[in-house]
Amino acid sequence: MSVRRLAHEQPASFAFAPATMEQVRWWIAKYPSDRKQSAVIPILWLVQKQEGWVSEPAIRVVAELLVMPTIRVLEVATFYTMFHLHPVGKHHIQVCGTTPCMLRGAEELKAVCKRRIGEAHQPSADGNFSWEEMECLGACVNAPVVAIDDYYHEDLTPDALEALMDRLARGETITPGSTSGRTTSAPEGGPKVLTDPTLYDGSLAKKLLLPNLPEKA
Repeated sequence: MSVRRLAHEQPASFAFAPATMEQVRWWIAKYPSDRKQSAVIPILWLVQKQEGWVSEPAIRVVAELLVMPTIRVLEVATFYTMFHLHPVGKHHIQVCGTTPCMLRGAEELKAVCKRRIGEAHQPSADGNFSWEEMECLGACVNAPVVAIDDYYHEDLTPDALEALMDRLARGETITPGSTSGRTTSAPEGGPKVLTDPTLYDGSLAKKLLLPNLPEKA
């Protein structure tokens, strides 16, 4: 596992927004009062959803809130790669680079990100985008896969990824799922097996005589 460190430049402070704090209280209430430290992961996630990343002041606030050593919260934040320890763009793109996606064109998708955004983990000049390469996103059958703002976009081509980025840059909403039009993980072009109704409508069934049946009275 690579070493993950906090950003060199940090904000002066952190505070939960009222709406976020309401969710924080909901998570803490799910655990016994002497076990509220169990809420550290979902609360760090709420920090990231509010700020876009997890800063050092936020880690200290979470530690104080849950009455746990700051180093323990830091350990969690640096262990799980779902937490961003550096500022990200308005839209963060995660490109799966594991073998199935790599074989299906992930390198070309990374090239699009490098050309349009810049180096990984660095927000673009306009602050709209950032990107990083991820390990398996768990949707190998729909490779290559990219996660944008927590939602999966599958069966991507370089042109399809650029089109999604163009729409986001214009402030439009994009729909997650397959860009090739297939449903979930179904074969491209639709189902190709079990299409003959006689396979399941019972019309091919033959009457059977079971052995050793008792004779009728």
